[in-house]
Amino acid sequence: MQKAAEIQPPEYKQLMGHPAPLWMLFMTEFWERFAFYGIRWALVLYIVAQFHGGNAAGQADANLTYGSYLALVYAAALFGGYVADRVIGYQRSILVGAVFMAAGLFMIAVPDPTLFKFGLATIIAGNGLFKPNISTMVGKLYSASDSRRDSGFTIFYMGINTGALIAPVLTQVLAEKVFGVDGMPSYKVVFMAAGVGMLISLVWFQIGRAGLKGIGAPDPQAQSMARVVYVVLGCFAVIPVVYLLLSLGGQKLQMVLTVLFLILAGMLLAEGFRNGKVARDKVIAMMVIFTFNIMFWMFFEQAGSSFTFLAEYIVRRDFSGWTFPTAWFQIFNSLAIISLAPVVAAVWVFLAKRNANPSIPRKFGLGILLNGSAFALLWFALTALVGADSKIPFWTLVMVYTLQSVGELCLSPIGLSMVTKLAPTRLVGLGMGGWFLSTGIGNNLSGIFASHASGEGGMSVATALNAYTQGFWILMIGGGLLFLIAPLINKLMHGVK
Repeated sequence: MQKAAEIQPPEYKQLMGHPAPLWMLFMTEFWERFAFYGIRWALVLYIVAQFHGGNAAGQADANLTYGSYLALVYAAALFGGYVADRVIGYQRSILVGAVFMAAGLFMIAVPDPTLFKFGLATIIAGNGLFKPNISTMVGKLYSASDSRRDSGFTIFYMGINTGALIAPVLTQVLAEKVFGVDGMPSYKVVFMAAGVGMLISLVWFQIGRAGLKGIGAPDPQAQSMARVVYVVLGCFAVIPVVYLLLSLGGQKLQMVLTVLFLILAGMLLAEGFRNGKVARDKVIAMMVIFTFNIMFWMFFEQAGSSFTFLAEYIVRRDFSGWTFPTAWFQIFNSLAIISLAPVVAAVWVFLAKRNANPSIPRKFGLGILLNGSAFALLWFALTALVGADSKIPFWTLVMVYTLQSVGELCLSPIGLSMVTKLAPTRLVGLGMGGWFLSTGIGNNLSGIFASHASGEGGMSVATALNAYTQGFWILMIGGGLLFLIAPLINKLMHGVK
């Protein structure tokens, strides 16, 4: 019997050197990421302003809430991958997830603390069905041996970052210039604009999915709409549970996520053992890389939490009477990704043709070290560049985002592709869920770390310096360790490049 990994995808029309459906998935993800990143800059500022009366002491709570929200967004992908693999297929999972995400975005526009967290819980439930499955479908457009797979994921990753580039600029203008003022932004408009973006993503995918030619459709025995109804009811049932997990936050949530990660590792390893030594070794390699992925995102995801407060209070943003908006710092990551992603993809292809392409573990190690270099710059700035106004130069935070972005390009798009190559054939969706769960664990740790950076009374130069110095050492030691054990991991990957 032919293995699923060897099944060739349908014959697609080629557009710009790639299957045409890639560009439909690109735009679907563009609008979903517009929604996701549209609220990213506003969440912690909104929590402090709305639920803590603007008191800086509320920063720690806002950071923990943000970290818990992101963690659960990615952890939910574990279950979304399983639902797509075993219950309703990838296409229907994406559609159901989009509906719940849009509903949650409109819910958080209501300034009530309970409804706000229920709205976040609804977004989380929807994102779990949406995010891992659209990424998995990108991999299904290519055969396992297609050399364009990595570059296809990099193009897809550019869709993510194009949405992330436009979202903070547009939502900031709507919140402060159209419906509010600089000192009193209309945050509800941010959340409603993100909801509209999610509805566009839903409609775009519904119209364009016919071009997938059956990729991601449910198996013949899973065509019944009753299964979709059960999944919808399951989402409604799980939202209160997610609300409770959001309320736990911090260390308690970390314990829950760790247990989930161990369960996932057990399921994937059991499947690997059933499929023989090679499959087992590939799963072990994947789990080791997941562990280093946690470290990367713990520090990278300061962008929506402690870096937001750093930009607001410690970075010099005034230019001849004009103040650079805090929200717009979010665009530097996306600008770097969009401008440098083709360069990085071309470098990988160039090196591959000369048999000099770094291995997946080495690319991950490079990403972690580049993240560490960003914290080295913060360490230097907070030590040597603090002015009389207790602020650091504008360019330092811009360069921090740029360095982190180059590190992200070495790691994240390669990670998505890696899962489709290393995960057991029957559980690729679950493997992708594991990738996002490891990212989620890193994000929860990022909230804990960010609350440390803010201190008890709000962020200061001293609290930021202390935290970011620790971040530098952790990343540099972790990245160096990964470089050292890369040959062992490569051996476990059995030729996967």
